[in-house]
Amino acid sequence: MQWNSKVLAFATLGAAATLVLAGCSGGSSSGGAAGGSDGGYKIAFVQGVAGDEFYISMQCGIEAEAEKEGATVTTQGPEKFDPTLQKPIVDAVVGSKPDALLIAPTDVSAMQAPIAAAEAAGIKVVLVDTTLEDPSGAVSQISSDNEGGGAAAFKAIQDANPNGGKVLVVSTDPGVSTTDARAEGFENAVAEDSKFESVGVQYSHNEPSTAAEIVTAALQKDPDIVGIFAANLFAAEGSATGVQQAGKQGQVTIVGFDAGPAQVKALEAGTVQALVAQEPATIG
Repeated sequence: MQWNSKVLAFATLGAAATLVLAGCSGGSSSGGAAGGSDGGYKIAFVQGVAGDEFYISMQCGIEAEAEKEGATVTTQGPEKFDPTLQKPIVDAVVGSKPDALLIAPTDVSAMQAPIAAAEAAGIKVVLVDTTLEDPSGAVSQISSDNEGGGAAAFKAIQDANPNGGKVLVVSTDPGVSTTDARAEGFENAVAEDSKFESVGVQYSHNEPSTAAEIVTAALQKDPDIVGIFAANLFAAEGSATGVQQAGKQGQVTIVGFDAGPAQVKALEAGTVQALVAQEPATIG
């Protein structure tokens, strides 16, 4: 297994993401409000999941810009990345009648109607990170190039394993626009290199323990798997555990997505070999 400067570049991006988070230690907690004085422009930010480093960093970016404009930001998020938990939050936000709703939809179809209700109430909607099957009602949407990120993840595995081999994708749930796009970008890139074979996409439902079970079972079935693309931080955490449980550490390249402090720590420890970093504060 070989490493080159391309993989090291991901590590550098990860360190930069850590600095973004560290610079936002004074931000409000989920559920709190921050920004301008009463009577100013009111913004509601509904995260994909509360407490996630990615969304905390995005919250920091939103609050920083809102403060410049004298706007107030209220942030909330479900305990899990789950539309059944996010919908009641959106319903409550619609009732509070903010001027704008910034939201990371937890499902492309299940969140369509709740967000449409916000639009119908005259609330300007901006989709951040994730999207909907029909995003036409939103005034804007902002996200990373997730397909490109998936392709970059394969490039890291490709560079580390020049002789090729089998690869696995561990994602969250089908119907999440970002992780679906990452998996698609990865799978498309794999298909272009005849030395590699995909064993498919499996879903961990944002549970690291489930990701670990998936990886352990996959390595028992296909011991010649050389690379795993973990499409989000929970998948990466569990994939690293699964590789360790299978006794394959150092033999399988794990590439994670996002580069918060926990992910960078895993990179430094060698349990994850590369990270594809986003810029959540810039998205915010």
